[in-house]
Amino acid sequence: MNEENENIEELKEEEKSPQENKTEKHHENKEHCKHHHHDKNHHEHDCCCNEKHDNKKEEELLAKIKELEELNKSLTDKVKLAQAELVNYRRRKDEETAGILKYANQNLIMEILPILDNFERAIKLDDNVLTDELSKFLAGFKIMYASLNGALQKFGVEEISRVGEIFDPTQEQALITDSLVDHQDEEVLEVLQKGYKLKDRVIRPASVKINQL
Repeated sequence: MNEENENIEELKEEEKSPQENKTEKHHENKEHCKHHHHDKNHHEHDCCCNEKHDNKKEEELLAKIKELEELNKSLTDKVKLAQAELVNYRRRKDEETAGILKYANQNLIMEILPILDNFERAIKLDDNVLTDELSKFLAGFKIMYASLNGALQKFGVEEISRVGEIFDPTQEQALITDSLVDHQDEEVLEVLQKGYKLKDRVIRPASVKINQL
């Protein structure tokens, strides 16, 4: 029975006209093309998605690189600033240390200056009115004064002597005034007490008489 049915079907197939066969093949080809076109569109869609994904990933990497570059610049600037501050700190400390060493003897010298003043007053005495014994003491004072003055000079002590120059308040203090028309206004006329500098620092201003017109 089955064989008869199969034979009938085969006969039906054989009885189909060429036009029907052509129509069926055209339909099959159309379905195949449609399927192929769908696959092509799907492939193009996948490629487009992959490209967009790659572009987005690249943008993220570029943004990260830029962020790291800015961070690196910021850290570099901070390191340079810290180095500059360290150099400045060391320079200040060196200057402070040099200043301490430069004027380390100032307090001692200030204690010696009154002694030097007393020696100066003593050697200003008129040797002609002194007895021989006092004259010998005076000669000894002069020797001691010269030695002490020489020792102070070795430490950078310098006498301020500006008679005939214009009064300078950074180096002198005016105690008395005079009015002499043949001298300049504010000219130093006389030193009443010597002033001294230790290197470039005034440690005791000179006491002077100045001219005022």
